[in-house]
Amino acid sequence: MTAKEILKFIETQIHTVIIASVDQDNFPVTCAIDIMDSDESSLYFLTACGKGFYKRLISNSHISLTGIKGKYTMSRVAVSIQGIVEENGTERLPLLLQKNPYMNEIYPTKESQKALTVFKLTKGYGEWFDLSKKPIERISFSLGKSSEEKNMQPIRLMKNAQTVKNARMSALNPA
Repeated sequence: MTAKEILKFIETQIHTVIIASVDQDNFPVTCAIDIMDSDESSLYFLTACGKGFYKRLISNSHISLTGIKGKYTMSRVAVSIQGIVEENGTERLPLLLQKNPYMNEIYPTKESQKALTVFKLTKGYGEWFDLSKKPIERISFSLGKSSEEKNMQPIRLMKNAQTVKNARMSALNPA
């Protein structure tokens, strides 16, 4: 499975994820956010500029997200990503509203839609867990690297915490 396929799964099969950010005192804050679109190496979501979530993302662009699909534990797929988001403004907004028409019920007028802005998750690393498969499928992936396919591999047992830390730092700070 490629990172692009995982991102498309998050967009189309999971859709609503829980995103963690931090407030001005560096305390974690979570919220449910719909993933509106994806491409080869990014996820797109939107929020209103006046919300606390928007302010937290502008203050600190590091986030963590998790999405789950499946009714029972042993039938679930879970995907988690830690990464960096960037604000993309409103250029992609018409496409996101078209792909997600229910948003027109939440923001029904052009005036109310002016409050919205698009964010893009472009750099980071993640893990895919499919508990419905035997053996359990676990895939590590990264975003924002030049050779995505080289970074896609099933995870083997990590030898120690330093190995995990080095993999995460490498994904967030590519050369």
